[in-house]
Amino acid sequence: MKFPLLLSLTTVATLTVSALVLAKPESAPVIGLQLYSLRDSFKADVPGTLDKVKALGIHEVEIANLQGMKAEDFKQALGSRGMKAISGHWPFERLDADPAGVAAEAKAMGCTHVACAWVPHDNPVFSEADARKGIAVFNKAGAVMKANGLSFCYHAHGYEFQPFGEGTLFDLMAKEMIPGTADFQMDVFWIVHPGQDPVKLLEKYPGRFKMMHLKDWKKGSRGNLQGHAPNEESVACGEGVVNWPAVLAAAKKAGVEHYFIEDEAATVEAQLPATIKYLKGLGMEL
Repeated sequence: MKFPLLLSLTTVATLTVSALVLAKPESAPVIGLQLYSLRDSFKADVPGTLDKVKALGIHEVEIANLQGMKAEDFKQALGSRGMKAISGHWPFERLDADPAGVAAEAKAMGCTHVACAWVPHDNPVFSEADARKGIAVFNKAGAVMKANGLSFCYHAHGYEFQPFGEGTLFDLMAKEMIPGTADFQMDVFWIVHPGQDPVKLLEKYPGRFKMMHLKDWKKGSRGNLQGHAPNEESVACGEGVVNWPAVLAAAKKAGVEHYFIEDEAATVEAQLPATIKYLKGLGMEL
């Protein structure tokens, strides 16, 4: 009677060990960089600036513009340094007038995602009409991106949190923009700056935020609903007001796919290593 029991336990142990060996470990979220962070350096020296990004250990980037180069040439310049453009930002007007051209350029860059970070509006206060204009353009452009195998995201910029109905204009956009066609990129700075909670927003809209900008906000600063802030309010992650462990845990649960540091301070080159060290301490990797 003891032998079958021993055999059973041995079998269970063997199967358990096999399962552990065969199980693929879950990969850590990758730290990327939005190249706009080094916009001033790019003005003086494009190759040298890309070398700086490489020296940080960065492999995934998001482009803000092509620095006057052809898409294929910029892709080659990144690739020769072991980097890849996952995403890029294109202007609203271009997405409205020429979404097919944007898709072609993104594909030539090797991007999988296309984003937009601003809906033009004349008045200081973002209105329902402005929101609906954005919704229409993003649904149209998003459909073109989807047909080309690309994912489209709108990078909210803080002004969308004007009160509207029982929520905000962001809620209107989230409701009317078609999931899987026109989704979102969360810039954590531009969520906390207008007084919102990034964790609650991720929980409210699971699956809608495909990308995230990792940007902290200086303690003691005052926010607004205009989408503007002094560049010096952008501080190294871990030095500002954001509860990053909570945000990253919520982002993982909500399905965020790509993460990019964005730092708009004049001291960005000194702050980037500090941000990377902090994020690695939270379990992210380069």
